[in-house]
Amino acid sequence: FPTRRSSDLLALDENLSRLAELDPQLVRVVEMRVFGGLSIEETAVALGVSPATVKRNWSMAKAWLMQEMVKRKD
Repeated sequence: FPTRRSSDLLALDENLSRLAELDPQLVRVVEMRVFGGLSIEETAVALGVSPATVKRNWSMAKAWLMQEMVKRKD
C-alpha cells in the first residue's frame, strides 16, 4: 500500500508539472484547493478572479488530471 501511494503521488506531481506547461492557472487552482485547503471563494480572492472562473478551472483541472491518471494505469 505505501508503495502504491508513493507511486500515485509521484504520478500526480508529474501530471501537475505537465499541466503547468499547458495552463499554469489550473495548477494554481489545484494547489490552493488541494494543498492549501482554500474554498472556491477564497481561491477566487487569492487569484483575483471570479468564483465562477475558479469553478470552471477546478472542473477542467480535475477532469484533465483524472484522465491522465487513468492513462498512466493502462
